[in-house]
Amino acid sequence: MKAMIQKYVLNFKQPAGTSRGVLKTKNTWFLILDNGVKKGIGEINMFQGLSIDDRPGFEEKLQWTCNYISISPAEMMQELKEWPSILFGYEMAIKSLQSSDPFTLFPSMFTEGQDSISINGLVWMGDQEFMIQQLEEKLKAGFDCIKMKIGAIDFDAEISLLKLIRSRFRESEITIRVDANGAFTPDNAMQKLEEISKYQVHSIEQPIKQGQWQEMAALCEQTPLDIALDEELIGLYDREEKMKCLETIKPQYIILKPALVGGFQSSREWINLATERNINWWMTSALESNVGLNAIAQFTYTLGNKMPQGLGTGSLYTNNIDAPLEIKKGHLWCNTSTGWATNDLNL
Repeated sequence: MKAMIQKYVLNFKQPAGTSRGVLKTKNTWFLILDNGVKKGIGEINMFQGLSIDDRPGFEEKLQWTCNYISISPAEMMQELKEWPSILFGYEMAIKSLQSSDPFTLFPSMFTEGQDSISINGLVWMGDQEFMIQQLEEKLKAGFDCIKMKIGAIDFDAEISLLKLIRSRFRESEITIRVDANGAFTPDNAMQKLEEISKYQVHSIEQPIKQGQWQEMAALCEQTPLDIALDEELIGLYDREEKMKCLETIKPQYIILKPALVGGFQSSREWINLATERNINWWMTSALESNVGLNAIAQFTYTLGNKMPQGLGTGSLYTNNIDAPLEIKKGHLWCNTSTGWATNDLNL
């Protein structure tokens, strides 16, 4: 079996604001396998500034993976355990190679176009006018669950936006999630959570920076709104570490980004451990191209979680890989009447 890496630069339609800064482009890498009969593809979505993979040796590990692609899957997964985005790309590529169609990894009613996945609409950070504009677009498009990135602009302005939403829509009409990306401090987080909770917010992702387990545990114990761990899961490879994290912090939710937590197998382990501890979860993409988003969506559907998932990022780019994924009225569908445009890929 042969393997090659193809780098691909995704261009945002408009700058995407987060508490870590503004994104205009996003690098991703495709792992393409060829066994002489057919090809498979996986996406290695190393997220600069966020992935644990964003460290010296990443490019060398990509080449190593190609050089040793024929070792057993068990050996490869052990070797890539501490490189979660490469591990996820490898898992995806192997699954793709083994499938009758390289883009149908988990056949289901979703891939047949007979059922959909409920997703949240994402409102990026920016000035209040820009955030209101995005909000109007999401509501017009039929979303009934909105996720707002907060923590980059004035907190009072963000509260005003929540107040505006609630002045127009009841909790039964629009579910609001907020994502702080660790922007609060242990000293001010509870005060801000109390303020946010006045507007019937469903949950907040990662209110304080990861790694502060005792402080996060205290917040989860006393919080007036549910807390979801996101970045907190990054860099935890072993089952024992995952158990310790969940048992120490006791969050209400965990959010799984397969590219950041090490793929399908690792995500399943997180879900099993969380479920055993009465912790709920949902799945989120991490700004992959449509190749990765497609794999995550198919995987997510098979898990049977009916909550809105964070899988609405396919339309963010001007040069995404054309795919049969479509968003209609707050749901992600697979349109079986359209196909993949793979001209930019070596397939």
